[in-house]
Amino acid sequence: MAKETVEFWQADVATLFDRVKSRPEGLSYEEAAQRLTRFGANAITDAARRKILLKIAKRFAEPLVAILLVAAAIAAFGGDTASFVIIVSVVALSIALDLFQEHRAELAVDALKHSVAIRADVRRGGACVSLPVEEIVPGDIVELRAGDLVPADGVLVTSRDLHVNEALMTGEPFPVEKRVGPCTASSPADAFNALFAGTSVVSGEAVMLVIVTGGSTRFGGIAAALADIEPPSAFEQDIHRLGLLILRLTIFLVLFVLLAHLAFERPMLQSFLFALALAVGLTPELLPMIMTVTLSRGAIRMAKKSVIVKRLAAIHDLGAMDILCTDKTGTLTEARISLVGHPGVDGNDSERTLSLAALNSYFSTGIRSPLDDAIVSHSGEERLRSWTRLDEIPFDFDRRCVSVLVEHDGERMLVVKGAPEAVLARSKFIDRGDGGKAPLDDLTRARLERMQNDQAELGNRLLGVAWKPVPKERRVVCKDDEDELLFSGYCAFIDPPKEGAGEAIARLERLGIGVKIISGDHEAVVRHIAKSLGIAAAKTLNGAQIAELTDPALAAVVEDTALFARVSPDQKTRIIRALQARGHTVGFLGDGVNDAPAIQAAEVGLSVDGATDVARSAADLIMLSRDLGVLAEGVEEGRRTFANVLKYVRMGTSSNFGNMLSMTLASLALPFLPLLPMQILLNNLLYDISEIGIPFDSVDPDDLSRPHRWDMGDILRFTLVMGALSSVFDFATFAILLKGFHASPDAFRTSWFIESTATQILVIFIIRTRRRFWKTAAHPLLLASSLGALACAFALVASPIGRSFAFVALAPSLPAVLSLLVACYLMAAELTKKLAFPS
Repeated sequence: MAKETVEFWQADVATLFDRVKSRPEGLSYEEAAQRLTRFGANAITDAARRKILLKIAKRFAEPLVAILLVAAAIAAFGGDTASFVIIVSVVALSIALDLFQEHRAELAVDALKHSVAIRADVRRGGACVSLPVEEIVPGDIVELRAGDLVPADGVLVTSRDLHVNEALMTGEPFPVEKRVGPCTASSPADAFNALFAGTSVVSGEAVMLVIVTGGSTRFGGIAAALADIEPPSAFEQDIHRLGLLILRLTIFLVLFVLLAHLAFERPMLQSFLFALALAVGLTPELLPMIMTVTLSRGAIRMAKKSVIVKRLAAIHDLGAMDILCTDKTGTLTEARISLVGHPGVDGNDSERTLSLAALNSYFSTGIRSPLDDAIVSHSGEERLRSWTRLDEIPFDFDRRCVSVLVEHDGERMLVVKGAPEAVLARSKFIDRGDGGKAPLDDLTRARLERMQNDQAELGNRLLGVAWKPVPKERRVVCKDDEDELLFSGYCAFIDPPKEGAGEAIARLERLGIGVKIISGDHEAVVRHIAKSLGIAAAKTLNGAQIAELTDPALAAVVEDTALFARVSPDQKTRIIRALQARGHTVGFLGDGVNDAPAIQAAEVGLSVDGATDVARSAADLIMLSRDLGVLAEGVEEGRRTFANVLKYVRMGTSSNFGNMLSMTLASLALPFLPLLPMQILLNNLLYDISEIGIPFDSVDPDDLSRPHRWDMGDILRFTLVMGALSSVFDFATFAILLKGFHASPDAFRTSWFIESTATQILVIFIIRTRRRFWKTAAHPLLLASSLGALACAFALVASPIGRSFAFVALAPSLPAVLSLLVACYLMAAELTKKLAFPS
């Protein structure tokens, strides 16, 4: 009989301490270092990143590289050694540069991530220290509080009113209570004494003993299983679609040329090698490297502007973002919250209301709110310490309130604090403040609601406060106890608009980004903030209205709505989905536990340094400053990065298409090949080298002023217009060479190689910008790579090495004629490019 597996949570804590050779005070630094070497970092590592062979295999599977590999194999089979060497050199150069730059990008991004790494409080060397979660090892003792991510799998050593969100594992959105004690459950979902990596603490405190880390955790197993099927980003999908488009064009061209040559009874092997050389010429081999360099450079530039990139492809998404959804606290407001009043039911400030609110804020163990800090600071802690906390009902977004059971001198009461309408709905009486109570009738309820609205119109945030006595024998309370409360009054807070927030919003709008506020506050408070910041808010939706709308109905109204008030976490996600359904690229900026689902749902998930672990873990980008001006800087960097990637694509596809079209038609009309296969490959290699400086180039102001996304139609239009223009001048060159100079086949090929290489490389400076080329300077690295490649081409033709490529000396007057043709082409390209660029 097979031995039954014992899960770690089924063992008692003492046994587990022995198993992992640890103790309550934690490990020493020496022990931890040894275990880190043995078990590895506490991180979910992508296998493709760990193994270089997998990286290479992934590149070989790309359609663009597949074309080159087939061409190289056929060249080798046909005995064309020179072509084989050139193709292999192109593939090796592309992959080597790509891997090298990807490795540099990984190092750069890792360094950036480390600056905003999730940390945990660990007992190490006899003291509690803050360490990156990657350094946690089996046997560590970790202290947890509300808002923390659980960094590894382990068991509770001690706990106090601990509630954990395990939706990542179970799909259950409600917090689960955890406690110390023996557990016989076979399922991790039922293991009340165990904590699992990736879950988050909603309320309470705990000390856990780490048993399993990294890829061996439950979360690690799930992540590893999903790694291979994780869908690519929109940016990666677009790049793959571009590759497939080029692949289809290449297959068509190869088949057309091959069949046409065979119809004209040309040598089969020579025709096939020529067709494959054309296929190679159509392929933008350096696209992966250009993307990697451009994105990593963009990440480094963004870091200098206080935006840390965790996922490189998110840079493109940030540049494409046209809607930003954000909460107001700390982003649009100063987050310097002050208590400005604590009116009782009569409208006058009530010490009774303040004392009750202070008891609730002081003893609640959930995530600390600035509102709680303001209440306790205003009240003072001295008089609160004589009370004893017995139990708590943590805050959740269904009830929208938090309750604590407290005791003092034999008096026990349940104190409830939360959204005013939620507390009022649970109240049956009013606290008159003199020890008596009165029924909460409809007239009084209406008066209290008017009081709430009046405060909200002033821009003040409100919390409702209520209480009720509890029998002395009760030490535990539940949600059902939150009824028949005595409503005491309100706490009113002010959080002034942040200086410069209005200008930052105006700057985002000038960049083509609409800003929408999604808040849990009262509708009037949100409107007040929006008005003070200059946000046009013709329409507002609140949570109750959203709950009544179907997803299609929400999508129909969400575009014209700028303000969303009293929304729940799931409604934030619905708003994001509705905007995406309308074709928008959406960013969401949040910092709380409840913001994580919306951050993950948005194409651009944003959080801030100092946010909860859950929010920062879900985000693609982390802002080091709570300033939308910083985000605007990041948007411009994202657009600059995407513009340079698109610049390479336009240059490569248009130039390659024009040259290959010219060669295809010329090969059918001429009795000889216009270029030999190895000459085509050499031309292509030199052109690739000339474009290496593109990631460092500057971009036009128009590329930064509005969102941009991949548009295959625009790319095709640019390719056809500029490629056709190139072919027109190629045909003019053919006519001059054949009719004017009666050039031999070798002289023809040599002349056209020079003309083709010169036009391809020099036109880079024309089509790199929509503006007149002399009005914007290219980056020195682009100048060096382009002119250096052109100089190499001329030197190669003139040197003895050129004989190996069948180049010959030209008639003395021919270079001048070719120079005139190149100059005419460049002028025509400058005049024509407006037709090629999208309007």
